[in-house]
Amino acid sequence: MPTTYNTLIMGASYGSLLATKLLVAGHDVKLVCLPEEAELINAEGTRVRLPIKGRSELLEIDSRKLPGRLSATVTGAVDPADYDLVALAMQEPQYRAPGVRELLNAVAKAKVPCMSIMNMPPLPYLKRIAGLDAGALKHCYTDAAVWENFDSTLMTLCSPDPQAFRPPEEKSNLLQVTLPTNFKAARFESDAHTAMLRRMQADIEAVRYNPGDGAIELPVKLKVHDSIFVPLAKWAMLLTGNYRCVQKDGARSIKDAVHSDIEASRSVYEWVCDLCIALGASPGDLVPFEKYAAAAHGLTRPSSAARALFAGASNIERVDRLVQGIAAQKNMRNAVVDETVALVDARLAANRKAAA
Repeated sequence: MPTTYNTLIMGASYGSLLATKLLVAGHDVKLVCLPEEAELINAEGTRVRLPIKGRSELLEIDSRKLPGRLSATVTGAVDPADYDLVALAMQEPQYRAPGVRELLNAVAKAKVPCMSIMNMPPLPYLKRIAGLDAGALKHCYTDAAVWENFDSTLMTLCSPDPQAFRPPEEKSNLLQVTLPTNFKAARFESDAHTAMLRRMQADIEAVRYNPGDGAIELPVKLKVHDSIFVPLAKWAMLLTGNYRCVQKDGARSIKDAVHSDIEASRSVYEWVCDLCIALGASPGDLVPFEKYAAAAHGLTRPSSAARALFAGASNIERVDRLVQGIAAQKNMRNAVVDETVALVDARLAANRKAAA
């Protein structure tokens, strides 16, 4: 195995969190982003602010001071074949954008192992789930055609459990983490590609970072699991919290979505978990509702999907619609999920009409 890996990350916002974890562990990263972002990152690096247990202040990590090398570029200036791993860190609708679409297709044709940290699982990943008709779910994607050339054996999914945002008053190279949980990746079908992820996991776990007053352990680890269902644990959280931030007349916080009617939230959460079990997950692959509900107390902002909708977005990631569609294949329905999908549909229709 090489001593250092070279990872291409498509998306510099949330992608900078995964990048920082790899850089701290001594691996190299190239971020693909907008021209002005690439210029800023190449000049000043990235900053990630993390809450650290026992510290009142957030810890800011400057990529320029880490052992791994970071650079940034635009979509047309990169060859995916030069990398050991490609990580998908943009939101699903962005992959159909000019330039991004062509790079994604180049990734598929280069046969490089690919790990998504999107909420929306790439269509090729769903093909790894036995008994699921992935082709019948194309309508859930902004443009399903962008995934056509991928080999599903080279695609894995990593649940983006850590919560983070870009503070609007800061430069675009800064990311602030609000919930420092772990990235949970499913193994690749290949043992060799899985071994690469496990090596990254071990290297990240071994790091002790010295902010100037002694070495400390950093939160947000990479955890690699043999079950392909572990990343799907995020679905129950998204359907219970993130998408239920969307109300008819505005957005509410994830905390309010979960805790304003805790029994309704529990019923949605457990229904989505039952769906995952029907697909083949074991209960141990999933996160108990109580653990999620406790974490939701700290999620005091509306979800990114809700914020985008009420800022006029014409497309967002539709995990709500995807879960509804997968459930239909198992003859499962949930009235609250149906209502959530209808609310999101209505807001998107209004945004598209206003943009026309």
